[in-house]
Amino acid sequence: MPGSQVTSPPAVEETELLQKLYNLLEAKGFQTRMEGVELLQDLCKTSPQLISTNIVQIFDYFVLRISDSHKKVKQKALDVLAEITGALKDALNPVIIGLVEGITKSLNSKDPRVRGAAVKALEESIAHLDKVSLLKEFSYQWSHLSGQALLDVTERITVLVQWVHARSPEVVQRDALPVLWSFLENKALPVRSANVRTVATKLASALYKVMGTQLKKCAVSKPPHVPDWLQSYREVFSGHFRCSLTHKVLASCPEELSFLQAQEEAAACMKSV
Repeated sequence: MPGSQVTSPPAVEETELLQKLYNLLEAKGFQTRMEGVELLQDLCKTSPQLISTNIVQIFDYFVLRISDSHKKVKQKALDVLAEITGALKDALNPVIIGLVEGITKSLNSKDPRVRGAAVKALEESIAHLDKVSLLKEFSYQWSHLSGQALLDVTERITVLVQWVHARSPEVVQRDALPVLWSFLENKALPVRSANVRTVATKLASALYKVMGTQLKKCAVSKPPHVPDWLQSYREVFSGHFRCSLTHKVLASCPEELSFLQAQEEAAACMKSV
């Protein structure tokens, strides 16, 4: 039929092009895999609709390059991911799970270029992809992370809390809140970093801002030092510091999460008023 003769050649050409992409991305040689990543980069510019339509199958191959055993391929794939995220945007939502998993695996890389590319890809995902889905996946991946990657993802969860709570408060309570509990119950350690306290503080602040007193109610079923810690936090940052609570409350908290320094500073401020 005339219609089929007109549309068939382009369809065949697209199929062959996609197969070429798949073959390159799964090749044994790292240089050939690099060519596959570069081809995907080019196709996102010249044929974005083709990529969007076939995004799930394409990412079945591409996500493996985000975690490639060869550093050059991995860095290139992460760089390209950061670039194409802004172009594809919502078309990437069906592959968020694999995308986030691939990025977070590289956050602890000892190669600063790979880590930098992973951080950039992480930021681009927050800027352009579905934030509710991202918060869910960040929270899930969080429990599988360690070291700096755990802190990086916690910071991104914190960034998303306010936006997501305004649209899906149940998602924040179900997915983000357990991250705070894990910090306070000492489950997040041994992440031995001076940044742990800062990261946990920011998450607590974001959750308290959107949940208010509900946050304290949710802590009732937790170990005693958790609600005590939250009470202390509220007093310090609401300007109603009471010296009698300072050492009593914080003595029971993990050292890395202690607000002792913050409370001492708050006390000094109150005395100067």
